[in-house]
Amino acid sequence: MSDSIAPRKPPELTSSPAWQALTAHHQQIRGQHLRELFASDPGRGERLCAEAAGWYLDYSKQRITDDTLRLLLQLAQQCGMSEHIAAMFRGDAINTTEHRAALHTALRAPEGTQILVDRVDVVPEVHAVLRRMAAFADAVRSGQWRGHSGKRIRTVINIGIGGSDLGPVMAYEALRHYSQRDLQCRFVSNVDATALFEATRDLDAGETLFIVCSKTFTTLETLTNAHAARAWCVAQLGSDAAVAKHFVAVSTNAEGVARFGIAPEHKFGFWDWVGGRYSMDSAIGLSLMVAIGPVQFGEMLAGFHAMDEHFKSAPLAQNLPVLMGLLAVWNTNFLGTQTQAVLPYAQYLSRFPAYLQQLTMESNGKHMAPTGARVDYATSPIVWGEPGTNGQHSFYQLLHQGTPLVPCDFIGFCQTLNPLAADASGSDRQHNLRLRAEFAQGRDELDRQHQPDGERQQQHDRDRVGSDLAHLFDHGRQPDRLAATPTGNHEGERLAQQPRCIADRIDRCHGATPEPVQQSQRGVHHAARAAARSTKIGNTRSRRASSRTARTDSLGASRAKRPPFARAC
Repeated sequence: MSDSIAPRKPPELTSSPAWQALTAHHQQIRGQHLRELFASDPGRGERLCAEAAGWYLDYSKQRITDDTLRLLLQLAQQCGMSEHIAAMFRGDAINTTEHRAALHTALRAPEGTQILVDRVDVVPEVHAVLRRMAAFADAVRSGQWRGHSGKRIRTVINIGIGGSDLGPVMAYEALRHYSQRDLQCRFVSNVDATALFEATRDLDAGETLFIVCSKTFTTLETLTNAHAARAWCVAQLGSDAAVAKHFVAVSTNAEGVARFGIAPEHKFGFWDWVGGRYSMDSAIGLSLMVAIGPVQFGEMLAGFHAMDEHFKSAPLAQNLPVLMGLLAVWNTNFLGTQTQAVLPYAQYLSRFPAYLQQLTMESNGKHMAPTGARVDYATSPIVWGEPGTNGQHSFYQLLHQGTPLVPCDFIGFCQTLNPLAADASGSDRQHNLRLRAEFAQGRDELDRQHQPDGERQQQHDRDRVGSDLAHLFDHGRQPDRLAATPTGNHEGERLAQQPRCIADRIDRCHGATPEPVQQSQRGVHHAARAAARSTKIGNTRSRRASSRTARTDSLGASRAKRPPFARAC
């Protein structure tokens, strides 16, 4: 533990002056519609945004004002947030229950960085493990590593649970585009025998490698599946000696690993200052490194580090993680929301909501303060979600017209990795237009034209906010004028004239000036009309917006030449 002075004990949260001020402020603005906030503050789309490390965060669709943000930042200051951030990066034992550091940031620190835990620099050891991982991954990817029968490895199966599964499977799916396609990765976590059976039923054991991930090598579910996989492998290959060529371990329990039959040189370690849910970029990510290769794994770590540095050094008012956390406090404790939908408009991020469930709810799912007192405030929303546009044909009806208040995080990319079609200049205009429409929540499923006139008018009255808030994704684009829908709502037209928007950023990253959208393009207009319906924006349903870097030839590291990808909520 560092000798640094521990952060000061924050006051009881709900009795603090900033919390009381937020309570009074909420009473003043609770009746304001988001449409009214935009009408009275045309520049909020330009002002309520932040950018860092390849991410662009648009939080103008939050039901907040400048006063809300000011008071939230005061709350952060009164709680000593800056001091707590510094304590984490110093390696202080901020995990007061187990008296440990929470130093996952050290896993992606560049070589030469000094990070002390109990006065020992941990960075050299981190990079020693990364080099061992790289050598192993290269051997498997090249075919140098051979199984017991001399065959090349074709399938890697990761056996773990919790953080030893959710992170690796999320990252593998997210980065599948960069994977070596003559290798496949599968993941087994459920102790139900069906999971392992389905993962292995079509495989040749001689071409299969298992990575058993368990810090203690005693996790019941993981070891149950590992022993079942061992029996399957030995039964096919006819010898216990096959285990040495078809199993490796990520663990700190050398004795347990050896008893299983795994050679010491095939054990990869990590440290007690790494929490399981944060361990994906340690040796727990070995299956991912095998899939995408050491170089691109390193680029991913560089991207993590870029955000770490931003979080560590940026002023609170421009700090993306801080802003998103404070908005969650506002939404859950003052607006009374209980859940948060995460809606990535990218198939590769299909497992991202599940990963965030653990990352958020296991971290913040507490009812006791560090002092041991029971808290009297909400510590976390329930996180859930599904990739768009699938969700639009599933649960978005509740977001559109239901009764619960549901903040929504929309995540989009300005460049697709797999364009369906490109124009003569090479620009994926189809993706550009589709993304803009998707963030506006897609076309109205029935185009409202199949409804009787009376019912259609009632529906129009309920959904009028959609025409007014077509700017959800496109609020600054005068060429398109998505808000200039056939509704004739002039307030919506005024809102559409704000100077900055995510769509503009997408067009700039493509280097294209979009063609005007014609009145006859009813699908796009209905997309505009649906803008706030989908997130209950008019009823304060929308949450954060952000964007990050995406690129078709590389991943992870934030670079100026990479266009930002958009996240809107």
